[in-house]
Amino acid sequence: LAIVAVITPPGATVDGVAVTLGVGVGAPCTVIALLVASLVNPKFAKKRTSYVPPVEGAVKCTVALVSPTLGEIVESFRYFQSRYAVLGAVVEATATQSVGLPGPFAMVVLDPGHGGQDSGAMCGGMLEKDLTLDVAKRVDRLLQSEGIATVMTRVGDSYVSLADRATFANRVSDCIFVSIHFNEDNRPVSSGVETYYAAHQITPGSLGATWLPFLWHALSESPNAESQSLAGFIQEALVARTKAPDRGVKPDQFFVIANVMSPAVLIEGGFLTNTDDISKLASDDYREQIAAAISEGILRYRDATKQRQATLAVTARGKR
Repeated sequence: LAIVAVITPPGATVDGVAVTLGVGVGAPCTVIALLVASLVNPKFAKKRTSYVPPVEGAVKCTVALVSPTLGEIVESFRYFQSRYAVLGAVVEATATQSVGLPGPFAMVVLDPGHGGQDSGAMCGGMLEKDLTLDVAKRVDRLLQSEGIATVMTRVGDSYVSLADRATFANRVSDCIFVSIHFNEDNRPVSSGVETYYAAHQITPGSLGATWLPFLWHALSESPNAESQSLAGFIQEALVARTKAPDRGVKPDQFFVIANVMSPAVLIEGGFLTNTDDISKLASDDYREQIAAAISEGILRYRDATKQRQATLAVTARGKR
């Protein structure tokens, strides 16, 4: 696979994995991103535009994947070699500039559940995979407006396996992971919102599948405290904004959050087997409220973690 980076204005729609860099270095980011775009043979670049953002640091970078022939790969490699020295010079020139991170994490990985042939829960023409993507895009927009960097595990109606979602998140350093879903139940009376964290979450030294119960305790004796905290803030905001029944914050061994090393939660935003929930979810305004709640919960978690870290730092200095 050859990677082609494309710079586009915020709001542009391009196939691929959309990443927003919410950093404070402004124009140098644009220069680096454009340079990365030129490292691969230009013949593969379907679109390349330079964009100077109206707000410092608001750079939209989209990564698209193409499948070149072996000869084209060799050609691209040679092209890369010819440009490598230039890349090193630019990176060295900008390495000393401070990057203003929005808080204790540098990236939010948004995971719209299901996709492609996996529709998830469904009721009539309403499919869970469509709802999760719709809400994730809304959360993406809201977090970007707060200057928070985001990346999505899918940006269209494509199938991504649970293992690939977890692997993707584990390749993003210093992030939190938020998986968005909608519920179903055999009992049509079931209603409300709930947020999960893993009962036993993978740790950096224990990479491996956690489907098997006898492996869980080998991974972590207790839940990840940061995942619990993040889940609590999001659930609180969901209930406050949607007025939906509060089904609480719960531990469960969902693969996609158990196999992520960073703070990770899974949200169930309502039941597609409940007539009241379905009628609400059909409303753009209601889905916007769900997205606003998720965004608000993430921001509250960020602020609380920031405050806790500051308090610990002051305490540590006082003991010296």
